[in-house]
Amino acid sequence: MKRPVLFTSVLLVVATAGMYAIDPGREVVRVPRPDPDMLATVVASVEELDALRSELAASFEGEPDASTFARVCKPVGARSQELADEHGWKVRQLALKNRNPANTLDPDAELVYRMMDATPDIMGLWVWAEREGQEGFRYYRRIVVERSCLACHGAKEERPAFIKEGYPDDRAYGFRPGDLRGVYSVFVPAERETPHSE
Repeated sequence: MKRPVLFTSVLLVVATAGMYAIDPGREVVRVPRPDPDMLATVVASVEELDALRSELAASFEGEPDASTFARVCKPVGARSQELADEHGWKVRQLALKNRNPANTLDPDAELVYRMMDATPDIMGLWVWAEREGQEGFRYYRRIVVERSCLACHGAKEERPAFIKEGYPDDRAYGFRPGDLRGVYSVFVPAERETPHSE
């Protein structure tokens, strides 16, 4: 498994006294040093979530129908919600080419998505972020298209009828194996630390 790296729209600097965020044109702000156990738990949880997605997609056989969502997509969404409830995280699957508009990339996620799209070696990124009035650490992990995904996400004209009818604004097609499908986003709220001397 590749190690995640730190990246953000603001520069994160690790110093002996802690971690600082430098936003170009603004002040330097101290942010909490991330807890290594928290980082490891998030990464392991997302890897398990992606393994579940991959396993369910690989088990798919035959022509996809409306029950395909219940067998393949719904369990991944349910597990995402369980992780959120269990840990107090915000867990999402986001995409540029989405089927459900609720999964649209927010501006920060779109920056990361475009970086991952341009740099396939990047599997995961950590950022210091603000979400819905809370600050914290946000982890992004790429979602890769597998061959079995093409039954519903392949050529536009080959999409199953239930998708064409149920999702008239669908944009989640035209993928090939290995393409970047989207990103997992996990936001972990954190209280801002007060700077102090050590």
